[in-house]
Amino acid sequence: MFGFGKKDNQNPYRVPEQHSPTHSGANSPRAMNNPGLPRRAPPPQGMPAHHTPPPQQHRPPPSGHGGDMVLGVGKDKAFALANLLEVPPGTFADGDYVIINNQHVFTVRQSPHAAPGQILAGAVQRRWAALSTNMTVHVAPYDPFHKTQQVYLGNLELEIDFLSAGAASGAGSRAFEPEKLAHHFLHQYANQIFTPGQTLAMDYEGLNFQIRVLSTSVVNLGDAGGVAARNVRGILVRHTEIGFNKAKGSAMNLKSAKNKPRQNAIIQPDFKFQDLGIGGLDAQFGNIFRRAFASRIYSPADVEALGINHVKGILLFGPPGTGKTLIARQIGKMLNAREPKIVNGPEILNKYVGASEENIRNLFKDAEAEYREKGDDSGLHIIIFDELDAVFKQRGSTGGGTGVGDNVVNQLLAKMDGVEQLNNILVIGMTNRKDLIDSALMRPGRFEVQIEIPLPDEAGRLQILKIHTAPMTAAGKLGRDVDLNELAGETKNYSGAEIKGLLNSAASYAFTRNLKLDQGGGGVRQEKGGELMLMRDDFVHALQEVRPAFGVSEEDLDAAVSGGIIKYSPNIDDILKKGELFIERVRQSSGDRALASLLLHGPAGSGKTALAASIAMQSNFPFVRLISPEGYVGMSESSKITAIQNCFLDAYKSPLSVIVIDSIEIILEWVQIGPRFSNTLLQAVKTLCRKTPPKGCRLLILVTTHERHVLEQMDLISAFDSEIGVPYLQSLKELSKVLDAMQFLESPEARHRVVQAIEAKTGSTVPSIGIKTLLSGLKTAQYSSDVEEEFVDFMVDHINARRNKYV
Repeated sequence: MFGFGKKDNQNPYRVPEQHSPTHSGANSPRAMNNPGLPRRAPPPQGMPAHHTPPPQQHRPPPSGHGGDMVLGVGKDKAFALANLLEVPPGTFADGDYVIINNQHVFTVRQSPHAAPGQILAGAVQRRWAALSTNMTVHVAPYDPFHKTQQVYLGNLELEIDFLSAGAASGAGSRAFEPEKLAHHFLHQYANQIFTPGQTLAMDYEGLNFQIRVLSTSVVNLGDAGGVAARNVRGILVRHTEIGFNKAKGSAMNLKSAKNKPRQNAIIQPDFKFQDLGIGGLDAQFGNIFRRAFASRIYSPADVEALGINHVKGILLFGPPGTGKTLIARQIGKMLNAREPKIVNGPEILNKYVGASEENIRNLFKDAEAEYREKGDDSGLHIIIFDELDAVFKQRGSTGGGTGVGDNVVNQLLAKMDGVEQLNNILVIGMTNRKDLIDSALMRPGRFEVQIEIPLPDEAGRLQILKIHTAPMTAAGKLGRDVDLNELAGETKNYSGAEIKGLLNSAASYAFTRNLKLDQGGGGVRQEKGGELMLMRDDFVHALQEVRPAFGVSEEDLDAAVSGGIIKYSPNIDDILKKGELFIERVRQSSGDRALASLLLHGPAGSGKTALAASIAMQSNFPFVRLISPEGYVGMSESSKITAIQNCFLDAYKSPLSVIVIDSIEIILEWVQIGPRFSNTLLQAVKTLCRKTPPKGCRLLILVTTHERHVLEQMDLISAFDSEIGVPYLQSLKELSKVLDAMQFLESPEARHRVVQAIEAKTGSTVPSIGIKTLLSGLKTAQYSSDVEEEFVDFMVDHINARRNKYV
């Protein structure tokens, strides 16, 4: 934009090293008679016509330090409008720079109105420099190149307003173009020095304006180019870019600048994403920037030309601990000016009638005031709602009769996308329960951008680990045997907050390792020579202690397979192999094939639950859940549906998931007397079992039942891709294998005697008993004084009972 970093003949600010040293004013009476002032040289090629000589040719003042002069009121209005001080002839040359009281720099011009020893200034100039008339001021020549060669302005930000009420009334509704104002300002004040906070009066097309300098930046004249310094004194040259901003409360109609970025940039120029300390969310944060901030960096004219509207609302949703609130806390760091307003949802509510709605209105009050004043040039106002679902629930879903919740939703809808549209707001909402929020808030113009903040993948977990271990690494407190890549692989389905908890747990083991409990009453003391260091073993112990909320429900699954899997029959191998095939199918699947379901049916006690749990655990999927009747005791119908639905929603947050639904007929509340079942539960389960998971999620559903014919009558069999029968033990040979696997009795001979006794007493070679029932009988027999006889009686009673049942 400014030609920074170009070669000498390309950089418009670059001063050529060779030019004519002739001085047009070197022999003037003023230069000869006043050795205390710098001699002036003509401008080099490409530079303005009036300026202090460039660094290579500039000659500083040899000895003069100025003197005292009396300040008077300017006699000629033209001098004040040109931002010039009047000096008597023979003192300073036209265009010289002077510094008053070693603080304020002005440009001077000779005037017949100034008496010897007097310097005249306009009202605006005196007000800025805090000078009063007839006071004695110290006036000295000012050399801008005395301390640095970087003195030329690359950018100058100005605030403009009418100088008086008369000027404002004279302008009427007239609109002023920033480009024309900038061209006039460059022509009028070329080569003058400006500094932040300086004020001056300017005449433009017959109207008087007051100008205030907001900010400056001087350019680097070297090959590197770029900005040398900000908010310092600098000389206005023809390449300086000038931006005009309407003063607060001004009635001036200032158009938006064309083809020029906003001067109130919302992003800090030195912003780095790494400084936010947010790991694993690069893609999500990139989406937020693209949808919410990118369009606001361009000028309103460019945005208007495209005919688009800025995004006003973003909804961040996802599991707890994934970084939604962290983004809210850190997003202010990337902003150049105004801090966002962060509100916890419940803070909106108030016990007084109408106060809750007023709290919503107050959040938008500043944005409304600035938008009325500046229009599209207004700065961005960010409002962040945490726990959005706590307040903005679906209208009509809450009781109480007061309607406060509905009114709060209505108020937010009106402010975000009402009759008086605000284009300078961005509302960011965060929630763990997107399904609870009023659907009207999800439409365009409200929270139209909805970004899921998922559990981090392995690369994201590694990034989070690097962020949290950076202080340890810098201090040399992280052991060399700690492999962060290994940890990232071991922390499947850990959220960012849980990874932080993992590090805290590992640190606690490191602390404890160097502490010693004095049994003699000396308390706890730190061992001498013990170095505080986090080692790999500390993280291994922490992994056992800190478990992910969306991980594997190991306790329930371990309980289901407490006795292990006994492969007493080829049928068991076939079932496990088919389970492995379904696991691989899901692991390798994509698109509409990302869902697979398998039904295991068989008589009670045949080991269906153990087989399903074993298949689930062997998958090594990061998310495994067991839905069993025990977890739903005492729940109402609606509560069961919500719990089951939440389990599936949690599964959708993981890339690979397994859900085991045990004894589905009991969960559906089926009983034989009647028969009776919950149709609402049935339809919910049927829908969830058939629903294709969201993109990026693959799900395996394992279901067990001992009432297959009931599921067939309910038309639930069709919801599963395949089914496997799990039968009873079919022969005494299979019974022998179970006894051998369990090492029942002391010797194979004793086990053989038991099998022969069972066959002799029942006359049957088909035990027709489930593995679960059999293992229960073995455990009971072990507590008898005669183990063999007790077990034989157990088996005989069971076989005879089943025989009588089907007679």
